[in-house]
Formats: sequence, structure tokens, C-alpha cells
Amino acid sequence: MHIVVCIKQVPDSAQIRVHPVTNTIMRQGVPAIINPYDLFSLEEALRLKDQFGGKVTVITMGPPQAEDALRKALSFGADEAILLTDRAFAGADTLATSCALAQALRQIGEKEPVDLVFTGKQTIDGDTAQVGPGVAKRLDLQLLTYVAKIDELDLAGRTITVQRRAEGGVQVLKTRLPALITMLEGTNEMRFATMTDMFRAARSPLTVWNKDDAGITDISKIGLKGSPTVVSKVFAPKPKSVPAQMLDIGGKSQTEIADLIIDTLSAKHAPLYGELFDRAL
Repeated sequence: MHIVVCIKQVPDSAQIRVHPVTNTIMRQGVPAIINPYDLFSLEEALRLKDQFGGKVTVITMGPPQAEDALRKALSFGADEAILLTDRAFAGADTLATSCALAQALRQIGEKEPVDLVFTGKQTIDGDTAQVGPGVAKRLDLQLLTYVAKIDELDLAGRTITVQRRAEGGVQVLKTRLPALITMLEGTNEMRFATMTDMFRAARSPLTVWNKDDAGITDISKIGLKGSPTVVSKVFAPKPKSVPAQMLDIGGKSQTEIADLIIDTLSAKHAPLYGELFDRAL
């Protein structure tokens, strides 16, 4: 079994600042991390490898310093890492990114067929959740989004059964392989890197591909040229200061306390909260 996990190195969102004049994100001095949602996918891939054997390959597209994210993934137990880096990839939006990753996955599949592709549900810097579905569409893979649990993987029958979180409940879906899965947050807990894997990650040579290595011939579909998205402005939300309101709950039952809270919120934020509470009740 061969599993490929697509990861992304992103700036730590807790330390991002927006330039007050240019309204652009200030990345200088902001530490880079693996996109947190991608870690849930990586851990799920490693668990399947532990159970069924096989190989886990991680791939990312980014500048040369994205090597750090790949080595981190190797330290967790991934077997191979591929870095897509080329000036032609610069400025890529989700459409161009999915194009580049899909072509790289084709190249990987020609050398060793891919059974499963994992991505996080979205990234913390873009928050679009578009790259995973875009890759699946380009490669004609079965797409399973917002997966909360993998119930069964039948390698002999080439099928997989998952639980997908949907509005109003959970869907149990079964589909054929190969497939692309986007994992939800909180579905598992990332393992600790072992000392052996940490040394292996530090020593292992990474596979570095430019656009030619990835088999990309039409540069109008990648990078800035292949990105129709235009960001007109980036801004930080203004902090709000709302004074706390004390409620007298002395001697009241739990039901009365709940009614008091609902009435207070409904009065302050009607009709929004009133509608939400009516639905909940």
C-alpha cells in the first residue's frame, strides 16, 4: 500500500501581523509550522501503515525552507519526502496549487501506484478547503471530505469505508480505491517522534523537484499565471471590548438559570440569538 500525504508549511497564525499601511501579512520573524490540519492526515496515514504495512510519502509545494516541514514529517515516521520548489510556482492560488500537486502525484504514481492521498481539510493561512478536492478532480480520484473516522480498509477488495461529518449528522460512506481523503481536526492525536526517526529525518536526502521534474509543461496553469484569484485587501479584525454582565442566580434551579441566560442573550443580540435558541430548543 502506498499513501501520499500532502502537507503545507504555513506561518504560525498566532504570531501573524498585518502591516498597518500596505494591509499585507508580515511574515518576517514569524515561525513556520506544518499546517495543523495536515497533521491529522499524516497521523491517520501512519496508523494505516502500522496496521497494513506499506509506504507513506509526504509532499509539499513551497520555497526551499519548506524542507523543515518535510523533515518534521519524516521524524514522525513518513518514509519519503518530496519538495516541489520552483520560481514558476510562486504566487500560486488554490487552483494553480492543485494543478501542480496533481501533476506531481501523477509522476509519483508512474513510479509506484498510489492507493490513498491524504490532505488536511484546509490550511490556516488560506482557509479555503479547495486544494484537496481540486487534486481529486484532476486525478479522477474518489473524494471523501471532512472524514472523522476510517471504519474499514479492504485492500483485497480495493474499498474503504469512512465516517464523514455532515450537517445534521454523520454519513457512512464506502468507495473504491484510489481515493483522496481530507481529515477533520480532532480525529486523532499526533504521535511523538522517536529518536531513531529524528536521526533518520536529519540524515535522509529529500527529493527536490522543479516544474520539469514534476512533468509540468504548461506554465500558464501554475504559479501567478495560473492563479485567477486576486486579493484586494488583508486586514486584522478589530478587537472588541464588551463589559461583563453579572447575573443573579442565587436560589435558582438549573432550568431557571438556563432560561435566564437565554433571555439575556436574546435581548442583547435579538433576533440572531433568539432564532438560534429556537432551533436548538
